Amino acid sequence: MRLHDFHQMLETLRWDDHRYYHQCRINQTLHLISAISFLCAYVLLFIDPALAGIVGWTIGMVTRQSGHIFFEPRGYDTINQASDAHKEAIKVGFNMRRKAVLIGVWLALPVLLWAEPGLWGLITPSHSLSGWLHDVGLSWLALGAAGLLARTVHLFFLRSPAWGLAWAAKIISDPFHNVAIYWRSPLALLRGQRFDPMQEGAPQSGAA
Repeated sequence: MRLHDFHQMLETLRWDDHRYYHQCRINQTLHLISAISFLCAYVLLFIDPALAGIVGWTIGMVTRQSGHIFFEPRGYDTINQASDAHKEAIKVGFNMRRKAVLIGVWLALPVLLWAEPGLWGLITPSHSLSGWLHDVGLSWLALGAAGLLARTVHLFFLRSPAWGLAWAAKIISDPFHNVAIYWRSPLALLRGQRFDPMQEGAPQSGAA
């Protein structure tokens, strides 16, 4: 596969994600906050991986997913002439059903580590609050990596290895891309623009 084709896949995934799931300026602003926190988490990966997991999930994922759940319109999409059911069915990454499962596991892990600190002999049990938080952070980091890897491999068979790798590249680079495209969103929101008119940004060709 040529590099140009891979780049086109990546841009198509980004554009479809933006136009289908990021129409609300509040959601875009929350994604900007999320992106900044994820960039901090990227740095923390080399300093304190457990803290990186905590920052990524408690700030990055909470702000990101709350924007989708509470502010993004879920009815018929008049901009793209598509129903919510259609968008969810063709979603390349994690649709709302898959996200619900992922969030359920995320919430269950701290409870599990509190009830069974050693995870039945898999890890060294912690007997302090700081140790428990450290284990929670590492488990959340592992959950994020596992979710990324599992969906990437799934897309290998569902679409093709190229699409799976393009999606993985999109997810990893999303914090940088979100800052680049959503840094103006808080200003637009302050001007009273609740929804993005979606007048620019489409790739020249391709479909997700």
